[in-house]
Amino acid sequence: MGRKRKTIAGLDIGTTKVCVVVGEVTPGGVEIIGIGSSPSEGLRKGVVVNIDNTMDSIRKAVEEAEKLCDCDIRRVYAGVSGSHIKSFNNQGMVVVKGNEVEDADVQKVIEAAKAIPMPADREVLHILPQYYVVDDQDGIKDPIGMSGVRLEVNVHIVTGAVSPVQNVVRSVNGVGLDINGVVLEQLAASEAVLSADEKELGVALVDIGGGTTDIAVFSEGSVKYTTILPLGGGYLTNDIAIGLRTPVTEAEKVKIRYGCACTPMIPQDEMIEVPSVGGREPRRVSRQVLGSIIEPRMEEILNLVCRGIVKSGFEDRLAAGIVLTGGTAILEGITELAEHIFNMPVRRGIPIGVAGPDEIKSPIYATGIGLVLYGAKQSSTNGRNEGGLFRGVMKRGRKWFSSIF
Repeated sequence: MGRKRKTIAGLDIGTTKVCVVVGEVTPGGVEIIGIGSSPSEGLRKGVVVNIDNTMDSIRKAVEEAEKLCDCDIRRVYAGVSGSHIKSFNNQGMVVVKGNEVEDADVQKVIEAAKAIPMPADREVLHILPQYYVVDDQDGIKDPIGMSGVRLEVNVHIVTGAVSPVQNVVRSVNGVGLDINGVVLEQLAASEAVLSADEKELGVALVDIGGGTTDIAVFSEGSVKYTTILPLGGGYLTNDIAIGLRTPVTEAEKVKIRYGCACTPMIPQDEMIEVPSVGGREPRRVSRQVLGSIIEPRMEEILNLVCRGIVKSGFEDRLAAGIVLTGGTAILEGITELAEHIFNMPVRRGIPIGVAGPDEIKSPIYATGIGLVLYGAKQSSTNGRNEGGLFRGVMKRGRKWFSSIF
């Protein structure tokens, strides 16, 4: 009788696509054994606007992934994004009993940091410890076993509006899946594309999806700042559709095949064929014209990202530079344009530290694979600092689903 496989599934519910990634936890790490994707029909700017359409997209992606991995998917880690996500840093302090920091003290100080007035329509998604202080000694990563009488913690707290998060839970529950956790998408992507050295030196992750651009700034090994911009690669597609008078579906194909965010990289005499609307004959257009449509919009997005990073206060502490990931990061010339705007090193982030087929080596799958890696880490540590944060919203989601069906 063969050993029982330990699998973890990540569900990336994006504005343009729904992606399910299945990973198997092995003695050597995590191996990706199945990927399923489906066009996303029920989201706008990262937020569910039609539950039935979202459920249909999830169902198709799950079925495709199940065929490839030859297993049943019952539970998933689901990514969440959207401008309703709000994050901030906070502190907590407790008195240590017994003069030696124990696990219970760590839990208490994290709860103290979480004890802030919270509107009824918001829910805490993550409490991410940055560092601890024992008496007057700061910068401590793990205080357990240290001597002291006062324990403090600095944390990064991520909150989401209850209704949008509930709608994600309802969509997932509606196709017969349970949720292990709701995870901020750029936090998940960071698990897949950033190295520990980059997080320690200081790095900004920029995940450019179809409807949102998610930013996470890391320094000294922990999250310092996160934010979400309500625009992404879908804006490029719409600009192309209008500028070249072609259907949106064809504009997306043109963008992927011929798009370039840095016009000096495009040969002057290169021509492309663009489908027309209304059954008219395709037209030949200079690729320079396509570039002149893409570059200004991409420059606008990256300038807004730059402002977000400046707002974080860590723009001078990013020794490892910028890492671009997400579907739009595959665009030719995007790293060159970004280096010009940010004036620092920029690289394209592809999943690292996982085994699997060659197709996983793409920014497109960063969040899905990151959700699997996040789940593997949570199962190995039992989610010590984040346990219980999702139970309330998931309980309400299951209650709603039961009342309907």
